[in-house]
Amino acid sequence: MTYGCIVSMKTQSGSRDEVVSILLSAVDGLRAAGCDIYVVGLSDDDDVTIWVTEVWRTKEHHDASLTLPEARVAISKAMPMLTGEFTKQELSVVGGLGL
Repeated sequence: MTYGCIVSMKTQSGSRDEVVSILLSAVDGLRAAGCDIYVVGLSDDDDVTIWVTEVWRTKEHHDASLTLPEARVAISKAMPMLTGEFTKQELSVVGGLGL
C-alpha cells in the first residue's frame, strides 16, 4: 500500500518564507527517490505554520529519502529556524486525484 504523511511545523517568527524556500529547493530528486506527491502549504491562520503533504511508493522509500545528501542539507539549514513544534500523521493512501 502507498505511504503518505501530513506534517506541520512551526517556524521562528519571520522565518517561514525561508523555510518554505529550503523545503522546495530539495524537491528535484524526490520523484526518483519514490515520491509521487510533495506539497508545501501555508496556514491562513498564522504566519509561522507550514504544512507538508507527501505520498510515497512505500514507507521505506520515504525513510531512505531522508538520508539523501540534498535532504540532509535542507534539514540542517531549516532546523535552526524551527521551533520544534511538529505534528505528523502517517497514512495508508488508498487512492485519489493525481495518483
